[in-house]
Amino acid sequence: MKKFFILFAVIAAACACTSEKKWVAGCDFIPSNCINQLEMWQAESFDPQTIDKELGWAEDLGFNVMRVFLHHLVWEADRDGFVDRINQYLDISSSHGISTMFVFLDDCWDEKAALGPQHAPIKGVHNSGWLKDPGILYFGPCGSGCQYAEDTTAIVKELETYVKDIMTTFKDDDRIFCWDLYNEPGGGQDPDRYWTRSFPLLKDIFRWAREVSPSQPITAGVWNSALGEMNVWQIENSDILTYHTYEPLESHKHAIDTLKAYGKPMVCTEYMARTQGSTFQTILPMLKAEGIGAINWGFVSGKTNTIFPWESKEGSEEPELWFHDVLRGDGTPYKVEETELIKSICK
Repeated sequence: MKKFFILFAVIAAACACTSEKKWVAGCDFIPSNCINQLEMWQAESFDPQTIDKELGWAEDLGFNVMRVFLHHLVWEADRDGFVDRINQYLDISSSHGISTMFVFLDDCWDEKAALGPQHAPIKGVHNSGWLKDPGILYFGPCGSGCQYAEDTTAIVKELETYVKDIMTTFKDDDRIFCWDLYNEPGGGQDPDRYWTRSFPLLKDIFRWAREVSPSQPITAGVWNSALGEMNVWQIENSDILTYHTYEPLESHKHAIDTLKAYGKPMVCTEYMARTQGSTFQTILPMLKAEGIGAINWGFVSGKTNTIFPWESKEGSEEPELWFHDVLRGDGTPYKVEETELIKSICK
């Protein structure tokens, strides 16, 4: 009975935080002077001043939520310091009226993560330093032919301890909007790995989260319609339904119509790729009208290089039409008409 009431409370909170009264809108956020999750969270490069400045700009636009990626290697090397820096981040974000959706695992981009100074951005290359977690430690190397990690027992136990520690520490923290357990499971993997590696790990992290039983909702966003069985499992086991699409308006609306059948509160946790036809002008008003939370990829242009499209080649010059991101490094808008629209909808 106690578990029933806890689950009811979580679902009620999920419905409340995505209701019209508390419609959520914001970005996938990393400070502009960081290339990846390690540079954001390691002690030597953690930068509260830049975080405060840039979240202040977000507040000015009316944004009230940020989706922020963690990384287990920082916790492994410096647990207490990492927790302290998470607290600092949450203090800063909440001072700007912004809640946080933390992301644990990620199957996108570079499979090899190493603590210490991170390499400089590769000119013209989209997300040239972004890191998977756990990447090669769990999946094994994937270059000229993927190979499995021979024994995943230790890394899975490490991830379980990490996830449970962070979630338990912050399980009743009202500065946290939601826990996004696994970003794009199966992304960038050999297709066979969707089922043999990503899907089992996805099931593991949901189980760990349920054992912690946080007051905040948990989720993992669907992102690839080809992953039918895994998509259904993600949706059925999430408190709120989150999804990614960079498609134009009509395709995005079709995806929403399909997802509505599950009857869950919804948040789009990745959208807005201008050259793909996913723009603030077309998508943001529609999401607001539908009562669906809106979190676009990218905020301040910087070391992630996400103004460049996914397929951009090394050495490319700044594109005339940015792919992601909203502001330049000095806080001025890339497109004034976009920021004025955002303010009119979000404030």
